[in-house]
Amino acid sequence: MILHKGEVLFRQGEQGPLFRIRSGLFKVVRLQENGEQFLFNILNPGELIPHHSLLTPKEYHGTAIALITSEVEVIPAAQWYAGLEENPLRYRDAALVLQDKLRAMQQRIDQLTALTPARKIELLGQWFARYVGDIPLSDVLTQEEIGQLVGLRRETVNRLLRKQR
Repeated sequence: MILHKGEVLFRQGEQGPLFRIRSGLFKVVRLQENGEQFLFNILNPGELIPHHSLLTPKEYHGTAIALITSEVEVIPAAQWYAGLEENPLRYRDAALVLQDKLRAMQQRIDQLTALTPARKIELLGQWFARYVGDIPLSDVLTQEEIGQLVGLRRETVNRLLRKQR
């Protein structure tokens, strides 16, 4: 399945299939009580998602929106869970996927705990470049979203991005 920038892969609160991201990037946002969206994760090529449903089904924790044209493989939930039951070694595979995600989240924590705001933006930019190449971070994410990912106010992100130019 191909999704273009801005198209929704799944919505917060719904239940459905699992997905393997073949190419592209997705942002995962959580709808707040005040109606605003908070960006809390970026999904990359190769990821099997949703991570929290690899062993047991659960509703989607957020809404996944394509950041760029992306291709995903749909994996029907019943097929996935039946496969786990039929072949218990697949639980190990799921555990390895979760281990990889934990390590990626540790890298994100490193970005969040960088000493200076400029360094936070730099580390996020380096990470982002691995997946989108030369496309500037600010061409794919808004300043507000960048700030949410690295724990900075939008105004600070704006100032730092202007300095980089």
